Amino acid sequence: MPLIAEDTPAHLLLVDDHRDIRETLSRYLDRHGLRVTAAEDAAAARRVLKTAALDLVVLDIMMPGEDGLSLCRHLRETTDLPVIFLTALGEPTDRVVGLEMGADDYVAKPFEPRELLARVKAVLRRSRSLPVDYARRRGESARVAFDGWQLDLGRRELTGADGVAVSLSTSEFLLLEAFVRHPGMVLSRDQLLDLTKGRTADVFDRSIDNQVSRLRRKVEADPRNPAMIKTVWGGGYCFAATVRELP
Repeated sequence: MPLIAEDTPAHLLLVDDHRDIRETLSRYLDRHGLRVTAAEDAAAARRVLKTAALDLVVLDIMMPGEDGLSLCRHLRETTDLPVIFLTALGEPTDRVVGLEMGADDYVAKPFEPRELLARVKAVLRRSRSLPVDYARRRGESARVAFDGWQLDLGRRELTGADGVAVSLSTSEFLLLEAFVRHPGMVLSRDQLLDLTKGRTADVFDRSIDNQVSRLRRKVEADPRNPAMIKTVWGGGYCFAATVRELP
């Protein structure tokens, strides 16, 4: 996902089958300094995705033809674009499924345009602060070693110095992957949430602090005095181990 300069208007793709919603939101977001391209359905959105440089997608779940959940799955498989769902009030299942697919946030209909604007700004703020090379490196299969451990990123396997594999939950693997790809960097909790995109309900519903605590119990010699996953007070966490790629 390309980072955008602070003085460059973010380009949003708004996908909703209701014309009134598309036009009202497009005008409102445009007045607040955002560039908006609107699409009436998933087919139109896919055409825009092929040609436009986008920074975020605002996506309605319930649409005729291909629904928003299916389009979100396509986005997660092919891009790192942030996604905010528009969901009908009283449909918690769709919201949970959307978050499990990797959506960054959701707004329940009916909503005030200023609520959507606030959520758009918050998601863009987090995405702009991600390390520059993450989009390029995400998805690469590799084997890395750190502090006696070996992690196979393709197979999602963690092996100790004794050759014994250690079981990792999906959320624990995603968190460890974020750390080993950014050793020595201080990552905030919001950045870690974004770096674990594809986040499961487990990742989304539990705090990053709890996830870090669980991961430390598996990889640290002394979880109460961690040597690898360091807490940076007021900042977040830093992976202090030396990471090297294996052939």
